[in-house]
Amino acid sequence: MRNYFGLAALAIACTFSAASQAQTWPSKPIKIVVNFPPGGAADQIARSVAQPLQTALGQTVVVENRAGSGGNIGGDAVAKSPPDGYTLLMSSGGMVSVNPHIYARMPFDPARDLVPVAAAARVLVFLVVRTDSPSKDFQAFLADLKANPGKRSFGSPGNGSSPHLATEMMKAQTGTFAVHVPYRGAAPALTDLLGGQLDFLFDPGIGIPHVRSGKLRMIAVGSPQRSPLFPDVPTLDELGLKGFDADTVFGFYAPAGTPDAAIHRLNSEINRILATPALKERITALGGVPAPMSPAEFAAKAAEDSKRFGAIIKERKIVGD
Repeated sequence: MRNYFGLAALAIACTFSAASQAQTWPSKPIKIVVNFPPGGAADQIARSVAQPLQTALGQTVVVENRAGSGGNIGGDAVAKSPPDGYTLLMSSGGMVSVNPHIYARMPFDPARDLVPVAAAARVLVFLVVRTDSPSKDFQAFLADLKANPGKRSFGSPGNGSSPHLATEMMKAQTGTFAVHVPYRGAAPALTDLLGGQLDFLFDPGIGIPHVRSGKLRMIAVGSPQRSPLFPDVPTLDELGLKGFDADTVFGFYAPAGTPDAAIHRLNSEINRILATPALKERITALGGVPAPMSPAEFAAKAAEDSKRFGAIIKERKIVGD
């Protein structure tokens, strides 16, 4: 009998302890780890959400960049952090839906060791060239690629990134070949395109100011729908590459085991922030579309993208850096 009452008391104590933690969270600063370098879409979205999230939660929210290995370094750091709601990950969808297909070994299992918290944005990719390129439109661009196999180069934020996969999808559907130059993030790839070291790029949005200033020419969108920012630019699907979809969903994750109360509070606050004019404008300026979802919807989307990207990865024999 004593053991029964002792176990019952322990259970009650644990219940009250969990409830107490839920009520007091957050009681200290929250860290958002971005698993890509500063300047890219993931970094800009994280920093745009961090300030209003800090106001909403009443605690400091800091952003830390931990780039490398296609997002695996930052993802691993968060996966192995205490599951207490104080460490989050902002990542492209690629780390969850692509990396398991391209890395023979990963230091963690995204599906097992991380839980979706909140989607932030559907990030489109834009096929861009410099304005001094003779390719005035996609037809001319494609003709140039076919006439110069292996003589044109493109950059990406790394093997298996959405810009890389977008280019491989395009190459597969058009029967063309160009040299891939992987970088540690989208920003350095964009710099080399502008500097003349690359011929084209599927830009995840950070090159839009250069399109507007006239340094770059946008010739197609790699999304199923046209971009609201550039309604006159056709999609690759419209241009003959049927079913072309290189969109990815960027969002926030937490270590597995993070209390549900913290996850649902974060989801609610982030979704509310995404609905504000300031965040809508910021994400749209990056070429994305705000994509509020529940944690379950976010998980389902990641699984759907994993199937789609896994097919092109297998076909093109893409491996991680």
